[in-house]
Amino acid sequence: MTGSTPTPDEAWQEMVRGNDRFVEGAPRHPRQDVDRREELAGGQAPHAVLFGCSDSRLAAEIIFDKGLGDLFVVRNAGQVVSSSVIGSIEYGVEVLGAPLLVVLGHDSCGAVAAAIAQSEPDAEPLPPHIRELIAPIAPAVAATPVVDGHRDPAEVGRAHLRDTVAELLAESELLSDAVAAGRLGIVGANYRLLEGRVVPDVRLGLSPAN
Repeated sequence: MTGSTPTPDEAWQEMVRGNDRFVEGAPRHPRQDVDRREELAGGQAPHAVLFGCSDSRLAAEIIFDKGLGDLFVVRNAGQVVSSSVIGSIEYGVEVLGAPLLVVLGHDSCGAVAAAIAQSEPDAEPLPPHIRELIAPIAPAVAATPVVDGHRDPAEVGRAHLRDTVAELLAESELLSDAVAAGRLGIVGANYRLLEGRVVPDVRLGLSPAN
Protein backbone atom coordinates (compact mmCIF):
# COMPACT_ATOMS: atom_id res chain seq x y z
CA MET A 1 0.00 0.00 0.00
CA THR A 2 1.40 3.37 -0.99
CA GLY A 3 0.29 6.98 -0.99
CA SER A 4 -1.51 8.85 1.78
CA THR A 5 -2.37 7.37 5.14
CA PRO A 6 -5.34 5.01 4.83
CA THR A 7 -8.42 5.05 7.01
CA PRO A 8 -8.71 2.33 9.67
CA ASP A 9 -11.15 0.46 7.40
CA GLU A 10 -8.81 0.67 4.40
CA ALA A 11 -5.84 -0.49 6.46
CA TRP A 12 -7.74 -3.50 7.77
CA GLN A 13 -9.02 -4.47 4.34
CA GLU A 14 -5.46 -4.43 3.04
CA MET A 15 -4.48 -6.74 5.90
CA VAL A 16 -7.35 -9.08 5.01
CA ARG A 17 -6.33 -9.17 1.35
CA GLY A 18 -2.76 -10.00 2.29
CA ASN A 19 -3.87 -12.82 4.59
CA ASP A 20 -6.13 -14.14 1.82
CA ARG A 21 -3.14 -14.36 -0.51
CA PHE A 22 -1.13 -16.18 2.14
CA VAL A 23 -3.93 -18.68 2.80
CA GLU A 24 -4.33 -19.32 -0.92
CA GLY A 25 -0.61 -19.93 -1.35
CA ALA A 26 -0.20 -16.97 -3.68
CA PRO A 27 1.74 -14.31 -1.73
CA ARG A 28 3.21 -11.38 -3.65
CA HIS A 29 6.01 -10.61 -1.18
CA PRO A 30 5.52 -6.88 -1.84
CA ARG A 31 7.89 -4.06 -0.96
CA GLN A 32 10.85 -6.28 -0.12
CA ASP A 33 13.35 -5.09 -2.73
CA VAL A 34 16.33 -2.76 -2.79
CA ASP A 35 14.23 0.22 -3.91
CA ARG A 36 11.92 -0.19 -0.92
CA ARG A 37 14.87 -0.48 1.44
CA GLU A 38 16.32 2.75 0.11
CA GLU A 39 12.92 4.47 0.25
CA LEU A 40 12.62 3.70 3.96
CA ALA A 41 16.13 4.67 5.00
CA GLY A 42 14.96 8.17 5.94
CA GLY A 43 11.84 7.23 7.91
CA GLN A 44 8.80 5.02 8.28
CA ALA A 45 5.02 5.37 8.07
CA PRO A 46 3.52 1.92 8.74
CA HIS A 47 -0.19 1.47 8.13
CA ALA A 48 -0.72 -0.88 11.08
CA VAL A 49 0.64 -1.71 14.49
CA LEU A 50 0.57 -5.42 15.23
CA PHE A 51 0.76 -6.70 18.80
CA GLY A 52 1.07 -10.45 18.77
CA CYS A 53 2.54 -13.53 20.34
CA SER A 54 6.23 -14.31 19.89
CA ASP A 55 5.41 -17.82 18.63
CA SER A 56 7.76 -18.69 15.76
CA ARG A 57 4.79 -19.80 13.64
CA LEU A 58 3.26 -16.32 13.76
CA ALA A 59 5.55 -14.22 11.55
CA ALA A 60 3.47 -11.09 11.01
CA GLU A 61 4.80 -9.87 7.67
CA ILE A 62 4.52 -13.36 6.20
CA ILE A 63 0.96 -14.22 7.24
CA PHE A 64 -0.31 -10.81 6.08
CA ASP A 65 1.90 -10.76 2.94
CA LYS A 66 3.50 -7.45 3.88
CA GLY A 67 6.85 -5.85 3.19
CA LEU A 68 9.41 -3.54 4.72
CA GLY A 69 7.89 -0.56 6.49
CA ASP A 70 4.31 -1.86 6.38
CA LEU A 71 3.88 -3.08 9.97
CA PHE A 72 5.11 -1.79 13.32
CA VAL A 73 5.36 -5.07 15.23
CA VAL A 74 5.34 -5.60 19.00
CA ARG A 75 5.53 -9.19 20.25
CA ASN A 76 5.93 -11.18 23.43
CA ALA A 77 4.90 -14.64 24.58
CA GLY A 78 1.12 -14.73 24.92
CA GLN A 79 0.64 -11.12 23.75
CA VAL A 80 0.65 -9.94 27.38
CA VAL A 81 0.22 -6.22 28.10
CA SER A 82 3.04 -4.40 29.88
CA SER A 83 4.24 -0.82 30.16
CA SER A 84 6.77 -1.35 27.38
CA VAL A 85 4.10 -2.88 25.15
CA ILE A 86 1.74 0.05 25.69
CA GLY A 87 4.51 2.56 25.07
CA SER A 88 5.55 0.81 21.87
CA ILE A 89 1.96 0.66 20.59
CA GLU A 90 1.39 4.31 21.47
CA TYR A 91 4.54 5.22 19.57
CA GLY A 92 3.28 3.42 16.48
CA VAL A 93 -0.09 5.13 16.68
CA GLU A 94 0.79 8.63 17.85
CA VAL A 95 4.27 9.24 16.45
CA LEU A 96 4.20 7.09 13.32
CA GLY A 97 0.51 7.71 12.63
CA ALA A 98 -0.66 4.13 12.10
CA PRO A 99 -4.48 4.06 11.77
CA LEU A 100 -4.89 0.40 12.77
CA LEU A 101 -3.94 -1.80 15.72
CA VAL A 102 -4.21 -5.55 15.30
CA VAL A 103 -3.98 -7.65 18.48
CA LEU A 104 -3.22 -11.19 17.35
CA GLY A 105 -3.54 -14.39 19.34
CA HIS A 106 -3.41 -17.93 17.98
CA ASP A 107 -4.40 -21.50 18.69
CA SER A 108 -2.05 -23.92 20.49
CA CYS A 109 -0.44 -21.04 22.38
CA GLY A 110 2.24 -22.22 24.80
CA ALA A 111 1.69 -19.28 27.16
CA VAL A 112 -2.03 -20.06 27.37
CA ALA A 113 -1.28 -23.74 27.98
CA ALA A 114 1.17 -22.81 30.74
CA ALA A 115 -1.38 -20.51 32.39
CA ILE A 116 -3.96 -23.31 32.36
CA ALA A 117 -1.45 -25.75 33.81
CA GLN A 118 -0.54 -23.30 36.57
CA SER A 119 -4.19 -23.17 37.66
CA GLU A 120 -3.97 -26.78 38.81
CA PRO A 121 -3.31 -27.30 42.52
CA ASP A 122 -0.40 -29.69 41.88
CA ALA A 123 1.28 -27.55 39.22
CA GLU A 124 5.07 -27.53 39.12
CA PRO A 125 6.46 -24.05 39.84
CA LEU A 126 7.70 -22.11 36.85
CA PRO A 127 10.84 -19.97 36.67
CA PRO A 128 9.96 -16.56 38.16
CA HIS A 129 10.15 -14.51 34.96
CA ILE A 130 7.96 -16.96 33.04
CA ARG A 131 5.51 -17.07 35.95
CA GLU A 132 5.32 -13.27 35.95
CA LEU A 133 4.89 -13.17 32.17
CA ILE A 134 1.88 -15.49 32.05
CA ALA A 135 0.18 -14.14 35.20
CA PRO A 136 -2.08 -11.75 33.19
CA ILE A 137 -3.60 -14.77 31.42
CA ALA A 138 -4.89 -16.18 34.73
CA PRO A 139 -8.17 -14.18 34.68
CA ALA A 140 -9.05 -15.69 31.30
CA VAL A 141 -8.32 -19.15 32.70
CA ALA A 142 -10.53 -18.51 35.73
CA ALA A 143 -13.36 -17.20 33.53
CA THR A 144 -13.39 -20.30 31.32
CA PRO A 145 -15.56 -23.15 32.63
CA VAL A 146 -14.17 -26.58 33.38
CA VAL A 147 -15.81 -29.23 31.19
CA ASP A 148 -15.06 -32.92 31.82
CA GLY A 149 -12.19 -31.88 34.04
CA HIS A 150 -10.51 -29.61 31.51
CA ARG A 151 -10.56 -26.03 30.27
CA ASP A 152 -10.64 -25.51 26.51
CA PRO A 153 -7.38 -23.75 25.52
CA ALA A 154 -9.12 -22.14 22.53
CA GLU A 155 -11.76 -20.62 24.80
CA VAL A 156 -9.10 -19.40 27.22
CA GLY A 157 -7.19 -17.88 24.31
CA ARG A 158 -10.26 -16.03 23.05
CA ALA A 159 -11.04 -14.74 26.53
CA HIS A 160 -7.45 -13.58 26.94
CA LEU A 161 -7.56 -11.82 23.56
CA ARG A 162 -10.65 -9.88 24.60
CA ASP A 163 -9.11 -9.08 27.97
CA THR A 164 -5.99 -7.81 26.22
CA VAL A 165 -7.90 -5.40 23.99
CA ALA A 166 -9.92 -4.16 26.97
CA GLU A 167 -6.76 -3.68 29.03
CA LEU A 168 -5.02 -1.69 26.32
CA LEU A 169 -7.97 0.70 26.13
CA ALA A 170 -8.25 0.95 29.92
CA GLU A 171 -4.54 1.60 30.44
CA SER A 172 -3.92 3.93 27.49
CA GLU A 173 -5.91 7.13 27.25
CA LEU A 174 -4.06 7.84 24.03
CA LEU A 175 -5.42 4.71 22.37
CA SER A 176 -8.96 5.07 23.68
CA ASP A 177 -9.05 8.73 22.59
CA ALA A 178 -7.77 7.80 19.12
CA VAL A 179 -10.54 5.21 18.71
CA ALA A 180 -13.17 7.69 19.93
CA ALA A 181 -11.89 10.30 17.47
CA GLY A 182 -12.06 7.89 14.53
CA ARG A 183 -8.30 7.96 13.98
CA LEU A 184 -7.67 4.38 15.08
CA GLY A 185 -9.35 1.06 14.49
CA ILE A 186 -8.60 -1.99 16.62
CA VAL A 187 -9.04 -5.59 15.57
CA GLY A 188 -8.54 -8.46 18.00
CA ALA A 189 -8.08 -11.64 15.99
CA ASN A 190 -6.98 -15.24 16.30
CA TYR A 191 -4.61 -16.97 13.90
CA ARG A 192 -5.35 -20.56 12.93
CA LEU A 193 -2.03 -22.29 12.54
CA LEU A 194 -3.10 -25.06 10.17
CA GLU A 195 -5.22 -22.93 7.85
CA GLY A 196 -3.12 -19.78 8.02
CA ARG A 197 -6.33 -17.80 8.45
CA VAL A 198 -6.68 -14.72 10.67
CA VAL A 199 -10.16 -14.70 12.22
CA PRO A 200 -11.42 -11.41 13.74
CA ASP A 201 -13.06 -11.60 17.16
CA VAL A 202 -13.13 -7.95 18.32
CA ARG A 203 -13.60 -4.88 16.11
CA LEU A 204 -13.51 -1.31 17.38
CA GLY A 205 -13.48 1.88 15.35
CA LEU A 206 -14.31 0.12 12.09
CA SER A 207 -17.46 0.26 9.98
CA PRO A 208 -19.87 -2.69 10.48
CA ALA A 209 -19.00 -4.03 7.04
CA ASN A 210 -15.42 -4.63 8.14
